[in-house]
This record gives sequence, C-alpha cells and structure tokens, in this order.
Amino acid sequence: MSDMYFIGVDGGSQSTKVSIFNQSGTVICSASEPLKPMVSRQPGYMEHPDDDLWDSLKVVLKRVMGSFQGDPGAILGLGLCSIRCCRVFMRADGTLAAPVMSWMDIRAYETFEDRPDISYTCSTTGYLTHRLTGEFRDAAANAYPGQFPVDVDTWAWTADAQRLGEFGIPRVKLLEIDLPGVILGRVSPSAAAQTGLPVGLPVVATANDKAVEALGAGLTDLNVGLVSLGTYSASMVYGATNRTDATHFFTNMACVPHHYLYEASGIRKGMGHISWFKSIIGEEYAAKASADGRSVEEALGQEAAAVPAGSDGLLTIPDWLAPASQQHRKGVIIGFDDRHTRGHIYRSLLEAIAMTLINCYDDMIRELGIHPASILVSGGGASSDLLMQILADVSGVKTTRNEVTGAAALGSAMCAAVAAGVYQDAHEAAGHMVKRRDEFLPNPQSQQVYSRINTEAYRRLGSLLEPALKAVRRAVGEDSEDAARAV
Repeated sequence: MSDMYFIGVDGGSQSTKVSIFNQSGTVICSASEPLKPMVSRQPGYMEHPDDDLWDSLKVVLKRVMGSFQGDPGAILGLGLCSIRCCRVFMRADGTLAAPVMSWMDIRAYETFEDRPDISYTCSTTGYLTHRLTGEFRDAAANAYPGQFPVDVDTWAWTADAQRLGEFGIPRVKLLEIDLPGVILGRVSPSAAAQTGLPVGLPVVATANDKAVEALGAGLTDLNVGLVSLGTYSASMVYGATNRTDATHFFTNMACVPHHYLYEASGIRKGMGHISWFKSIIGEEYAAKASADGRSVEEALGQEAAAVPAGSDGLLTIPDWLAPASQQHRKGVIIGFDDRHTRGHIYRSLLEAIAMTLINCYDDMIRELGIHPASILVSGGGASSDLLMQILADVSGVKTTRNEVTGAAALGSAMCAAVAAGVYQDAHEAAGHMVKRRDEFLPNPQSQQVYSRINTEAYRRLGSLLEPALKAVRRAVGEDSEDAARAV
C-alpha cells in the first residue's frame, strides 16, 4: 500500500512544532519554531506578542513542507492542536482585536466584557482555524469550561440561558464547535501561499493540547496512567464519564468524542525548570559539552546519575512560576552542604518534578479507586533516561516511553487520519500509529529512599515553608508593589 500522509500541528507555550507522519505513525519530517517571549505588562498579565501564534505556524509549516519529499497530493489532512486555556479576541475579519492571553493570564478566566470591536472570542485553535481556512469554527474539546459556556456532557454550547449569561458572552460571538476528527474547513488559497500547504487540504478538529498528547501517547486504556512533561507538566488517566465531584482531579474532554480524561494538579513551568538551570549553567560548560559530543542535558544527566537517590538530602520545590493569586509561592532548594555539586542540583530538580507529579497522581488514583499497572511518559522530558528511572522509582510502577515522544503532533495526525477515513476511530488509529519504545522498572532500593523522603518530609515541605515565604514577600515589599500596580 502506498504511503498516506498526515500533518500534525503541536502549538505549545514555547514553540510551534509540526510533523508529517505516514499511516503507520512514522515521522517523515518535522520542524519547529520558537515563540517570542511573552509580555507581562503587570502582575498576572501574560500575553503572546504581535501575531506570534500565526506567524510561527506559517514559518514552521513552510519549513516542513519544504523538506517533505513525498507527493503533496498524498497528504490527506492536517490535525490542528494548540495551547489550551488561552483567550483570543477577534474582529469581524478574523484578525486579532487584542493580544492573545496566555493560559497564565488571570484575565483569561474573567467574565467576558463586551466591546464593539470584538466580534468573536475563542480558543487558539479557533483563531488558527480561521487563519488557515477562513472558517469561524473551533474544536469543542478545546473550549475550557472555566472560560467558555461549553456543556461537558453534550460537548456543545450550553442550552441553559442562565449559565450562558454567567459568562457574559453573547451567543453570536461564539464560534461553532465540532468534535475531534471532524473537518473544520479547508486550506484557503491565501493560507496556502503563506504556508506551502496544498490548497483545499482538510483542517481537522482535535482537542485541548493535553488531551491530544494523551491520544498520541496511546492513553486509551484504564490500566495505564500518563505523565506529560511539558511547559505545564501534569498526570492523567482515562475516564468514561464527566466527574463533577472530584477533589484531587478535574475532568477534561478527551481527544476521543464523548470520552474523558481525569487530570491531577500539575507543575506550572514544568520542564521549564530544567531550561532555567541550563540557562544559568554558563557558556563554558555548554561549550565543553559540545566539544565532548554531548548536549548540555546529556552532560548534566551524566553528572546527576552519579548522585544517589535523594540527592544527599537536597530537596527542591518546583515553584518557579507562582499562580497569580498566590504570588508568595516561590521555588525553593533546601538542604545544602559542602557535598553538593552541580549534579546534585540537577538531580534534585528532576526528583522534585517526579515527586510533585507522582504525589498528585497518587492522590487522584486513590480517589478514583484504581491502580494502573504502568505509567506512560510523554513530552521532551521523556528523552531523559534518568528522569524515566526516577519516575519509576518514585511511583513504584513501570514507566514506558514511545518512539514518538512529541505525542501531541502524533495525536493531531491521528485525528486527521480518522477524518480521512483511513481509520474508523481514534482507538484503531492508536493501534496502528502509536509504538512503544522502551520501559524502566522500579529499583527497590531507590524506591525505598524516595518513599521515606516523601512520607517524612517532602509532602509537608510546601506547607511548612509557606509562612516564611509570605513573610519574605512582605519584607521585600512585593505585596505593596502589587497593590500599587493594581491601582
């Protein structure tokens, strides 16, 4: 059988990534383009500058199409995935009426304030769909219930007039929404000229980025969990119903129509903690790693692998990006003595990410009364053997990674394959396109160390330090600065 191709778009907080896959899930070519640094005009505000989401998508699509050696006519669809929980305001012609609000922007969750220059408000996928196709349509599963009046049971806009009124959004200013795997529109001649895509290529609805990643990782089984290692890192399990009574998780619409994911609390900035450490490690270290034929991550990982589990008592709280409503929260590294090296700090960061995520995951599965036998790991952090092993040791179960760790792009392509009729549904697509690569089993000795640290200290560390962090914030005058900015 001749190859058929599908384009998977993964629009993230830090970059836009695009890959072309065949029907077996093999990456044919891929490219990425970093986004510009976000703009924060005052505390709690976080905006994407200019028209960055569309501009970066144009660049990376042109790049990937330029490297594609196959028949463009054999590309059957483009699955569009972009950042969830952002807020977009569009004029009548589909251009931006204001900068795109990031998911980190407090205003993205406030009641809509109507303005005559705003004709539509939507998610990032709705905006990018319009830029690609000219259609005013969006993915139902990327309408976050805290921002938009979506009915999570029906996957349609609410029919409850009172609830609709609570959001303050006139119905005419909401885009029409479609289920994952539905064609939203076709690439327009104008978009084709700007991107290199074939005119008329179907643009297919996916879901919110975490749900698309879950599909691309193959999370379609009740007996497995998922840890997603991205700018926002979190854990998930597959669900069958909309649970509204949960304490330790929330219900997210999956990338399979009328199915769900249960998602635990996560880490804001997530793997950005590792990017931060790389950024301060120094050019000399990076140059030496390069001269040795290694990346900075590989060099640091080798040093950290020589450090014992528990980093000789060095503990980290991964709170480099505090929520806008809890600005006293800060990242903390505690327990230094003269044994500690660069490798200790790096390992402590990895252990903090693992323990924080697994603690939230354990709270979730305990509430659900389930015991998944293994954990899938996706995202850039999955490329680290050390982090994979630490996750296995902290969780006490096998961790697995796939051949394609950039699962959101693959999940997007799978939706396009379903829309093209190549596969009957997402489950069949996953069976053909998702491939496991390797697995890591818990080390009993390390597992015992992490269990003691977690039980006796780590789970309580944040609450113990909270009064001191609040006092420090008052002492340096940051509370008064925030009040002055608010005025």
